[in-house]
Amino acid sequence: MPSSPIRIGLIGAGRIGASHAALLAQHVPSARLVAVADPRPGVAAALAEPLGARGETSPEAVLGAADVDAVVIAASTTAHSPLVVAAAGAGKHVFCEKPAGLTLAEIEAGRTATAAAGVAFQIGFNRRFAADFRAAHDAVVVGRIGEVRMMRSLTRDPGAGLADAGAIPPGTIFTQTLIHDFDTLNWFNPGARAVDVLATADALVAPEFRDAGLLDTAVVVIRYENGAIATAEANFAAAYGYDVRAEVFGSGGMVAAGEDGGAARHERLAGRLVGDTELMRDAYVGEFAEFVAAVGEGRAPAVTGEDAMAAYAIAEACLESHRTGTRVAVRQVTGVAA
Repeated sequence: MPSSPIRIGLIGAGRIGASHAALLAQHVPSARLVAVADPRPGVAAALAEPLGARGETSPEAVLGAADVDAVVIAASTTAHSPLVVAAAGAGKHVFCEKPAGLTLAEIEAGRTATAAAGVAFQIGFNRRFAADFRAAHDAVVVGRIGEVRMMRSLTRDPGAGLADAGAIPPGTIFTQTLIHDFDTLNWFNPGARAVDVLATADALVAPEFRDAGLLDTAVVVIRYENGAIATAEANFAAAYGYDVRAEVFGSGGMVAAGEDGGAARHERLAGRLVGDTELMRDAYVGEFAEFVAAVGEGRAPAVTGEDAMAAYAIAEACLESHRTGTRVAVRQVTGVAA
């Protein structure tokens, strides 16, 4: 662990940014939240000051601050890539929420900029830091289940419906929701690359927005070069709360993750909605602990820009597969760790 706390500037004080700020300030001893930036008047200060930090109204104020060692980017997705590049240019280590860009070129720009600046670049794939997901991954790596043959990962967001379905950009279910599942599946099948995908999706939660391009329900089949076949599925409205699970089936057994969601999985009915910041709280803490440790130790973090590229390449292929109704090859990216 670093000998002194890593000083963090947070960019973006929305729902996830507010959660990140509280975790960094109160649950990551090796981090010290010093600043929060958000362009909305008073929002950053209202979040930061009770946590012992200061509020700013521009990212530039954080990126240019001498007392900021690293930034956590939790702003709007469209701003991720420019902020990563700007942070690297300012010499700040970077933690960026997923996805790290909305094209492979955008993600590559961040990867190139951070590498050139010699700063850490970690992506917010938090499931890697959930204890049950980590245990499943480790079981696969040491060979306890034999050769990987089938995998499954799912994401179901909490809610009975969509409050603002018309504001959801087309393709979001692939690029911003299932991106978690694509990374999980890649991680659960180390050393093997995704070869192609077949994606189907529709607007089943809010069908009145189908003609506007909404996709709120999706299932993807992914084939890997080692022969493994995976499925990833997502839905934007689980009446019983946030639901993330995964399974790896091998020649010698199987492992599962995400089975402890607060209620029996065979019957989870509508009730109090548990969100991602509650269900995955320890995973969020874990990923920030890893980030500040990597910064303090001068090493690459466990989840890199290469991982971001590999997951987004699958999302990109899904967009094309859904558009054409055909199986689409996944673009291969270089430098992706096993």
